Amino acid sequence: MRIRSVARVVLYGVIALAIVGVGCKHPAPVTPAVAPAPPPPPPPQPTVTLQATPANVQRGQATTLRWSSTNATSLTLAPGVGNVSPEGNTSVTPTDSVTYTISATGPGGSASATARVTVTVPPPPPVAVAPAPSLEELFAKEVKDAYFDFDKADIRPDARSALAETAGFLKSYPQVKVMIEGHCDERGSTEYNLALGDRRAQATKDFLVSLGVASDRMQTVSYGKERPFCNEHVEDCWQQNRRGHFLMAK
Repeated sequence: MRIRSVARVVLYGVIALAIVGVGCKHPAPVTPAVAPAPPPPPPPQPTVTLQATPANVQRGQATTLRWSSTNATSLTLAPGVGNVSPEGNTSVTPTDSVTYTISATGPGGSASATARVTVTVPPPPPVAVAPAPSLEELFAKEVKDAYFDFDKADIRPDARSALAETAGFLKSYPQVKVMIEGHCDERGSTEYNLALGDRRAQATKDFLVSLGVASDRMQTVSYGKERPFCNEHVEDCWQQNRRGHFLMAK
């Protein structure tokens, strides 16, 4: 009986010590959680600017495109220029109005800018208007002399055509009066050629009268062989000297 009591006491003591030991034990330290590192910031967005100076040009004139950018790794300028550096300028000569666009790309994205160039077409140069010919210029162009055969005062067929043109001019300009000179080549005497020249001048006048030109608008004079148009002693030259020649009367 005594032995059981002692055993019970020992058992209770062990239990009590175990309880005391458990109650006095220190808790294990707790390790704080490590916060994750923040993500890196995103790359910056590219920026780009574009200007045209001057923005208004006439066709055939040049303008200068200027640009600058940040945070860009690639830039393209269109139309017609292509890849460009991050900052710079170039001269262009557009033929028509156009909008230039520069596109910039980089790790942070893309951006663009535009510049408008207005091209005006200059007016055409004024058409040069030739001044109206003077009456003297028209006379020199339209009035034709009559040529004669050797020692003759008859109006030849070619002289008829020439005098028809002369008559047309004189009838178009009734204010014009003329002096008809009779000329001869160098062969024959002075007196004979003066008379022949007079017949040639009169024959020329008479033919114009027959074409409707008033007689009082025409005077005649003979110079014979004294005022040759050509001085060579050959037939081609003599033919030039056998004529009824016209001058505008003052």
